[in-house]
Amino acid sequence: MFTFAQTIIHSVMKRLRLLLAGLICLNMTNSQAQTNTPSGILSYNIEAFGSAGSGDYTPFWIVSNRFGLVPLESGNGYLRTGAFYNGIFGRDFYWGAGVDLVGVAPRYKNVYIHQVYAEIGFQALLLSIGSKERYTSLWDKRLSSGDMVLSPNARPIPEINLSMTSFTVIPFTGGWAQVKGDFALGRSFDTGYLEQFVNDKQVYNKETLWHHKSLYLRVKDTKNDFPLSFAFGVQHWAQWGGTSTDPKIGKHPQSLKDFMRVVVGKEGGEGASVSDSINVLGNHYGSYDFKLSFIRENWAVHAYHQRYFEDKSGMEFKNGFDGIWGIQADLPRFSWVQKIVFEFFDTRNQTGPMHFIDFDRDKYSGLGGGNDNYYNNGEYTTGTSYFNRSLGSPLLPSPEYNTDGSLGFKNNRIRSWHMGFEGVLSSQVDYRVLVTAINSWGTYNRPFLNRKNNGSGLIEITYRHPRLSGWFFTGAFSADKGSMFDGGIGFSLCVAKRGLFNVGR
Repeated sequence: MFTFAQTIIHSVMKRLRLLLAGLICLNMTNSQAQTNTPSGILSYNIEAFGSAGSGDYTPFWIVSNRFGLVPLESGNGYLRTGAFYNGIFGRDFYWGAGVDLVGVAPRYKNVYIHQVYAEIGFQALLLSIGSKERYTSLWDKRLSSGDMVLSPNARPIPEINLSMTSFTVIPFTGGWAQVKGDFALGRSFDTGYLEQFVNDKQVYNKETLWHHKSLYLRVKDTKNDFPLSFAFGVQHWAQWGGTSTDPKIGKHPQSLKDFMRVVVGKEGGEGASVSDSINVLGNHYGSYDFKLSFIRENWAVHAYHQRYFEDKSGMEFKNGFDGIWGIQADLPRFSWVQKIVFEFFDTRNQTGPMHFIDFDRDKYSGLGGGNDNYYNNGEYTTGTSYFNRSLGSPLLPSPEYNTDGSLGFKNNRIRSWHMGFEGVLSSQVDYRVLVTAINSWGTYNRPFLNRKNNGSGLIEITYRHPRLSGWFFTGAFSADKGSMFDGGIGFSLCVAKRGLFNVGR
């Protein structure tokens, strides 16, 4: 018998399929077209993509941060088609719906629904139900190496999400304080894929439930008279519920009472494992995000830091220098290089190599904790991944790279330097460049005898013909060099047709 969370999500997904079935025959759009679509407009897109390479895997920056669309295996392609509608009714209400279908090879289930959702909003609040691409990070989506908690790297998880998607002025602050955030409950649908991927000895969790929430506060002069602004945010994610393939564990607690324990980060109750009873119910992780900006009319500079945590020791900043340290320069008047990003990424500390699960913080002084083992968990062996693709930063290589059918992240102690920049070469041509160097020491539990190294780069050019309205031609050259990936040299080409239909006026 289904619990409350499974019942809600199954019911929602069933109704979404009925509601949106009539949209499937229409041309469809990608996520970039849906975010700024005017009310009463149906946007559409037909997209064809293909890539080829010299290695067994697709080069790192062709496969990463593309919402899980590009297969890892070298020599691949997909066709994508979808439709997204935004409309308004009344004075402050608005609504939307969308479907996004993908046919891809080589891939488990070559045809699948990438996005399917319906949503309704009132002023700054938005309730969205279904599977939808989301990016709420403070870091640049195209040039950053990726948010450590949620990057555009894996397929979207179906969920119920209540959010304030953009910074909204807090009343009685004179426009100086703004807030945004979200609260969501979701469920994984990758059981069939995991059955095909894992080896006979690997234990994993079926129908895992997810909970996440975030809250961001920004102090900024909305009149733009004062150039300095500061944003601070907290993200919290948790894997919980579902059923383990280990019969000794079986079904994890997932009642309404258990959900409340997950929301507040409380230890497990009746039926919880020993680990969940000592610590908290489920696998929890998150981050503190900081961003300082200095914005002028013709340029801007942003400095930012993301402090990742897996437990209380990380939340108390005991994990050394771990996290993302970045700087971004915006130069809108300098067309050839309009934006530059530099990042240093480190996950080597993890509050030390030892973990004291029974440490009594009330009785003894000291940190306890330790060996946070980023992105991994003993019971949720898929870690922070969906369809084996990392939900967080792709710089910690996804379990999809594991050739032995094992789950989990084997390279979570890394150091990386990353640079990205983009610009406009002419009215029809723009470009993007990414360059990344990674060193890996494995994990504390299984360190490498010799450090692994890798360098990855991407040059991407997009062309728009002046007489072919709505057509986009994007070509990319990418290469990997080192002992972490086997991407070699690769090329990709994407052809897309995008447009709008005015159906709401």
